[in-house]
Amino acid sequence: MSIDVLLVDEDRDVLEIVETFLGQEDGFEVTGETDPEAALERIGTEGYDAVVSDYKMPKLDGLELCSALRDRGNDIPFLLFTARELEDLEGAAAKAGVTNVVQKGTGTEQYGVLADHIRDVV
Repeated sequence: MSIDVLLVDEDRDVLEIVETFLGQEDGFEVTGETDPEAALERIGTEGYDAVVSDYKMPKLDGLELCSALRDRGNDIPFLLFTARELEDLEGAAAKAGVTNVVQKGTGTEQYGVLADHIRDVV
């Protein structure tokens, strides 16, 4: 069984790196999207098991994207993958309906941690 993940980040370089590392995890199928508004539409029409989104993006940030999904009645697991301090976002993330917040770090270990969090919520 594969886990279909929609990865949302406006920075194409970051998107490709995360997509590559998550794609190397057993059982992961990863689709990247740089436009959060387009991601919102894709989530409504395509069958994903989880969404992983950056926090800071133009048009819709990660919290707004999650809130928009929840407002549409979509309860897909939503993980915020951010460089921000977790303490700074926990309250707002919970209010927006975020399933889990995972902090970006240095090195490649962060992608394994992210994959584990995805597996835990799917």
